[in-house]
Amino acid sequence: MAFKKNVDLPMDFSEVIGLDHLKSHLQTTVEKGRIAHAQLFVGSNGCGLLPLAMAYAKELLCFYHEKGSPAYEQCAKKVAHLTHPDLHFVYPINTNDVVKKNAVSSSFSEEWRNFVQKHPYGSLFQWFQTLGIENKQGNINVREAEEMSKKLALKSYEGGYKVMVIWMAEKMNTECANKILKMVEEPPQKTVLLLLTENEGQIINTIYSRCQRLQIPLLSEASIAEALQHKLQIPENEAIKISRQSQGDFNKALQIFEKNSEETLFEEWFILWVRTAFKAKGNKKAIQELLQWSDLMAAKGRETQKNFLQYCVELFRQALLKNYKADSLLYFEALDPKFSLEKFAPFVHQNNIFDITQSLEDAAYHIERNGNAKIIFTDLSINLTRYIHKKEKV
Repeated sequence: MAFKKNVDLPMDFSEVIGLDHLKSHLQTTVEKGRIAHAQLFVGSNGCGLLPLAMAYAKELLCFYHEKGSPAYEQCAKKVAHLTHPDLHFVYPINTNDVVKKNAVSSSFSEEWRNFVQKHPYGSLFQWFQTLGIENKQGNINVREAEEMSKKLALKSYEGGYKVMVIWMAEKMNTECANKILKMVEEPPQKTVLLLLTENEGQIINTIYSRCQRLQIPLLSEASIAEALQHKLQIPENEAIKISRQSQGDFNKALQIFEKNSEETLFEEWFILWVRTAFKAKGNKKAIQELLQWSDLMAAKGRETQKNFLQYCVELFRQALLKNYKADSLLYFEALDPKFSLEKFAPFVHQNNIFDITQSLEDAAYHIERNGNAKIIFTDLSINLTRYIHKKEKV
């Protein structure tokens, strides 16, 4: 969902939701000139990974102009519209119906600009949907490394810093990562590399060890509720309710508000799956239905499959919390009136939650590595049938 407020990307620290201590820290580093040339921002997109990096980039690029001056305002406007000549972007891509070969980030600069301005807290999956490649694996390949070298070899247009934002840096393949290693070690003068990642464990160690790391935490419920009221004019009571369900993720809060998010479909798939798994023990017809469900999931794009598996992990955890009366930590509210978390919860307990979670995570791992989706989901379904009938031992 795009913001209804007449603002493009939150380009100023004051417009970034929450994260006050990090905004103060970054602003101080600019004012005192203590700027690391390679920085790794670690966190979730929905928690402000890109907006925080963009606000920081604006401070770096516009620092040489007096705040409030026409030159400063013009600089800030260019950053907000992603047209500043010293601001560069790299992001995961793949070929699509328009760009059929040799794709690099600049091949999709217009699509990127529109996506970021409409969805500053948007997810990687939403970006792939924008490009029409949600059924493919987007990445940052070695051709991108060559483009980066060319761009950063040029002098700064405005005489100050050059900033390159590498969004979802964990999507760099090994060849690309090795190619930019020298750039990370010895960047051109007044060049700042901002590597943004949701999974720092996938960044190769030679790059990771050379970056200054900044952890972006989950947003507070109060920050999300305030942003929903301010940006979308949502009534206070509804904003508070949504913020509690969002798990510190503003993008998820927007999807909950929108009502037609992917989670509606995920819930439908999940309920069908667990109900069939319950019936499948000793029931040939139900086993056939599980195989049909596996076929259904195998036909989806890999990003959709991975997102669904993560959704399942969270929902099983919610059921576990409900089973052990930790109601203060619950946020799930079923859209299907026939599904009751309270009735489902007793079947998720200490004797099966680890097996269930491990199976889901293993499935996601194999999907990520282009495994046969039909086999993966069939195996997962058979395992779930066993685990869901496992008795809790006191």
